[in-house]
Amino acid sequence: MRDTPRPRETAGEFRLRPPQLRPGRALAHTTGASGSGSPHRSDSRSPQTPRGARPSDPIGRPGTTPPVPGRPASFLLLGIPGLSALLFALITWQVAADGPLVRVDERVSRALVHPDRLSELLADLGNVQVAVPVLVITLVLVARRSRRAGTDRWWLPATAAALLMALAPALIVPLKELVDRPGTPAVPPGTGYFPSGHTATAALAYGSATLLLLPWLRTHARRALLAVCALLVLGVSFGLVRRGYHWPLDVVASWCLCAVLLSSLWLFLGRRTPAGRGADRHVEDRP
Repeated sequence: MRDTPRPRETAGEFRLRPPQLRPGRALAHTTGASGSGSPHRSDSRSPQTPRGARPSDPIGRPGTTPPVPGRPASFLLLGIPGLSALLFALITWQVAADGPLVRVDERVSRALVHPDRLSELLADLGNVQVAVPVLVITLVLVARRSRRAGTDRWWLPATAAALLMALAPALIVPLKELVDRPGTPAVPPGTGYFPSGHTATAALAYGSATLLLLPWLRTHARRALLAVCALLVLGVSFGLVRRGYHWPLDVVASWCLCAVLLSSLWLFLGRRTPAGRGADRHVEDRP
């Protein structure tokens, strides 16, 4: 019996053959393949890093896949502080030049002013005798815990917050004298009410204390602390306007100024992670 003759290849024809391995090329999807002598992926390596195993950022949030940063520093540097500084400059210009925004401010003040006991108590939360001791106690607690945890330069965060608080009068007092704005009809005749010193004291004292405590707290405690801080600052601001101690623009200008200062402190503290929290990160991030 005669064998079936094989068809011969001619020009322009091709035969289906299994793919041939070419030496010197790495196979991207082959486990343990090597091109130039170094393995591309180990057989025991997981294809993805679990979210819980990624390192946390300086305030303890779960890490993200590189190259996404843990904190939008560029937005903070150019966003919140920049807009706050711009708004502060606009308000200061309007108040100093007695612009149309001042007329709106006076109408809003007349509608809001209604002195009562509650507004007076809320305004008192912005007194130096109340707000500054809260910050001092926080400075001592954070410094002691940082020292016990073995943090390098454990004294630096507390010192930065204290210096920021001391910087407030050096900025606000010259502005009061420069703008020389008179007070509302509810206070004795006088000038130097812009910006609001009580609002700045409350925002910087309670805000700095909050920023110092955040890295040492769990997620739910952080949210609660931020809410308490916001309520305190808003309560002081409302009390000052309701009682007639300040015009609304005095309070808003202090918000803008403190937003710039607190953002600077937040960025500074964000570069420092408390020592000893590495072991607690996985515990804190568990449900």
